[in-house]
Amino acid sequence: MRLVFAGTPVFAQNALAALHAGGHDIALVLTQPDRPAGRGMQLQASAVKQYAQQHGLALAQPTNLRLDGKYAEEAAAAQAAIAQAQAQAMVVVAYGLILPTWTLQSLPLGCLNIHASLLPRWRGAAPIQRAIEAGDSESGVCIMQMEEGLDTGPVLWRKALAIAPDETSASLHDKLAALGAQGIGQTLAQLPQLSAVAQPQEGVTYAAKIDKQEALIDWSLPATVLSRRIRAFDPFPGAHTLWQGQALKVWSALALPQNTDHPPGTVVQASDQGLDVACGEGVVRLLQLQKPGGKRLTFGELMRGQHDWQGAVLGR
Repeated sequence: MRLVFAGTPVFAQNALAALHAGGHDIALVLTQPDRPAGRGMQLQASAVKQYAQQHGLALAQPTNLRLDGKYAEEAAAAQAAIAQAQAQAMVVVAYGLILPTWTLQSLPLGCLNIHASLLPRWRGAAPIQRAIEAGDSESGVCIMQMEEGLDTGPVLWRKALAIAPDETSASLHDKLAALGAQGIGQTLAQLPQLSAVAQPQEGVTYAAKIDKQEALIDWSLPATVLSRRIRAFDPFPGAHTLWQGQALKVWSALALPQNTDHPPGTVVQASDQGLDVACGEGVVRLLQLQKPGGKRLTFGELMRGQHDWQGAVLGR
């Protein structure tokens, strides 16, 4: 099939690579403009752009696709490029830009979106993180026919995937990226005969974009909630607390089946097994941490040479 592809991060790159390797003709790739990244804040190309350049695919990076407003000229150029591509459909994966009506109507078979949740649960920007944070037992991928609403379109293909007890956003991301790449190939092979199923009206939830401020650990929350949130925020933005005036990132934790009378944030016990901290309800054991400028370490590695953890209060 002749396609336009729109996507930006690694999750999208997986789908693009699978479509390209599967013999589809990628007539045009849309991705977001280069962004500053890293310590030096140098402009960095998206994962999708890097793949497109490596394989000689036509590329466009409009800032916005609205034909009115500040970036109307860029949007008009993108509209012309899409028309010139003469593609049958557009595949959209974590693109990051809103597609206006003209885009949705510009291709014979419309726009297909790969979404990393079991719709209508977790519509929106951060479905992987929110599913882990909420303690969901499963996630999955839906491929939908896009409409003007936010992830409201009818579903063409869906497959569920169990969320492991120790799942992080990083590990679930990789599983769902592979599943989405598989699913889009199967979906395109059956178009246009494949029937789309409308999403149910019940069970709608929204996965709000992750705010960095959420990553500061609130020790008044229950241990079970904190352990899920720590896994949900790995790798971004990385849950953290304060210790001796410096930020301490927490990458792995375990909720313990015990209670304590200590105030939230108080270190109950420090050992090679981990750092046990009192929460609003229960105790959470911090297993893997990182000091500023350092690397991820088990607590046993981090505490060597230090004996001032016991009784310390984190978060101050």
